[in-house]
Amino acid sequence: MTNRPDLPPEIARRRTFAIIAHPDAGKTTLTEKFLLFGGAIQMAGQVRAKGEARRTRSDFMKMEQDRGISVSASAMSFDFDRYRFNLVDTPGHSDFSEDTYRTLTAVDAAIMVIDGAKGVESQTRKLFEVCRMRDLPILTFCNKMDRESRDTFEIIDEIQENLAIDVAPASWPIGSGRDFLGCYDLLHDRLELMDRADRNRVADSIKISGLDDPKLAEQIPADQLEKLREEVEMARELLPAFDRKAFLEGHMTPIWFGSAINSFGVKELMVGIGEFGPQPQPQNAADREIAPEEKPVTGFVFKVQANMDPKHRDRVAFVRLASGHFERGMKLTHVRSKKPMAVTNPVLFLAADRELAEEAWAGDIIGIPNHGQLRIGDALTEGEALRFTGIPSFAPELLQSVRATDPMKAKHLEKALMQFAEEGAAKVFKPMIGSGFIVGVVGALQFEVLASRIEIEYGIPVRFEASQFTSARWVAGPKDKVDAFVQVNKGHIAQDHDGDMVYLTRLQWDIDRVSRDHPELRLTATKEMMV
Repeated sequence: MTNRPDLPPEIARRRTFAIIAHPDAGKTTLTEKFLLFGGAIQMAGQVRAKGEARRTRSDFMKMEQDRGISVSASAMSFDFDRYRFNLVDTPGHSDFSEDTYRTLTAVDAAIMVIDGAKGVESQTRKLFEVCRMRDLPILTFCNKMDRESRDTFEIIDEIQENLAIDVAPASWPIGSGRDFLGCYDLLHDRLELMDRADRNRVADSIKISGLDDPKLAEQIPADQLEKLREEVEMARELLPAFDRKAFLEGHMTPIWFGSAINSFGVKELMVGIGEFGPQPQPQNAADREIAPEEKPVTGFVFKVQANMDPKHRDRVAFVRLASGHFERGMKLTHVRSKKPMAVTNPVLFLAADRELAEEAWAGDIIGIPNHGQLRIGDALTEGEALRFTGIPSFAPELLQSVRATDPMKAKHLEKALMQFAEEGAAKVFKPMIGSGFIVGVVGALQFEVLASRIEIEYGIPVRFEASQFTSARWVAGPKDKVDAFVQVNKGHIAQDHDGDMVYLTRLQWDIDRVSRDHPELRLTATKEMMV
């Protein structure tokens, strides 16, 4: 990290990060407040909006708005202070975790949102493990402090024990629940007071010199002040001080406390991302590492979203730029097909709104509207044949067969399913024997989302039915051996949308048997999205 050259100022001011959390921890609300403070919107929306209150910007699918959950990752870019933030909001629901895993390949840091009453939950732990595999620096935000929450030390202990990471408090809460007054900013010796009356207002900040400053007594009741002094003294003795190097290496997380819905603590967190967050980092390709300061433009597709604008049937590929200075109208090589692509209408996102991107730099996330040429894992370069590594595709855990209720629409259904497969929303397998398709997903809720999207976006009512298979494995090995294996097991073989062979089965015993009888073949549960 230390001997890297200084980045060009435009690249150095970029901060690209994702927000991860268990469902309902307040992730989407936090995203809204980021947009509010970044000046991107005038009034923050709410996930469960009533009456005139605005709905959130980042949940743009009909189902997300009906259910109040996020099911697809969305990207947003906005300026804050002297920084350019590229924020990716990910679904917290475990049924959509694959989208999240892939999103984490495109960011340089993550913000982990924890509910002050519930602490570290199962999904947080899973997502944290993915960050750990990628050594992503993590900033923690403990949300909902204005409700009854657990003891501050208890929350910090739980994070340290469950996630095996050092926690350094960046702020300390004063009271909790009804008595929650605000926070003491440990990094800048400031008192931040929460205003409950206006949720869209930034909290008042009072500069003080240390905890013995008489100004504190004017703002905080005596008993709470005494408790604050005691706790901060204990925290300073028991907990490590913030160390930026340990944070950037992924061994330490600074923690801020606040209440996203009351716009409290969010600004301090944003200042923290700007001050301490990593600049755009080098990205791994198969043959070498790509540094952000390199002149040629390179980037990779980490997500494809179909029908963001149902009127246009478009597909937008989300591209993380790994190096260079991109300008609208540039010709880039699409490495998989070796064809040049003129990128004439790249977009920058503000959730569902988008604007044309005249230029973008390494670290930015741009959208390229296309009609199916771009897939997850594709590389775009100025000519170099690069393959980016580490973008995973997981074997589905649930398989169901799908049929259009109107047999005349079978052909249209195939097209719809292929689009969803390329988007990474589901795996679609075409069995060698028999007609129809088998759809595989990671979580049961995805079937509902797919059925609802196929009906809304394509006008095809479909029925999902139980399939005779329960697991799928990709088959790899020497071509002649794979062909011979396929001939013998036709009833179990299907092809995925890339044309790769997949072995479908009901029993783990079958998978073990194949490994035993055909040692030259490999059955794998993940496949790298590679060119």
